[in-house]
Amino acid sequence: MVIAYVVVTAITIVLNAWAAIADFARAKVVLANSDAVGVSHSWIPLLAALKAAAAAGLLLGLLGVRVIGVAAAVGLVLFFTGAVALHVQARVFFPNIAFPGVFLALAIASLVLAAAQ
Repeated sequence: MVIAYVVVTAITIVLNAWAAIADFARAKVVLANSDAVGVSHSWIPLLAALKAAAAAGLLLGLLGVRVIGVAAAVGLVLFFTGAVALHVQARVFFPNIAFPGVFLALAIASLVLAAAQ
């Protein structure tokens, strides 16, 4: 169970850090996706900061600060639940919804595994 926690959480950290970097860099795919779901470009830096903070929190959880890791996982679950809901509301599905869907699944898995530790 510990190995699954470390592997899943490490993948979640890396992907969220990558997503935060893409957001901060205002990558074309980020801008196109935000346009598709109706998110103003002015929100992108805040969303990037939230992803980066969550990745850092998950890392702290892996390093032994369990309560921070669990809180970060809860935050990511809420964040990506909102992202999936926004995609559904905007009727933006394949392939765009796959990204927040995968991130949500990883966040849920990280939370479940962190809580089980």
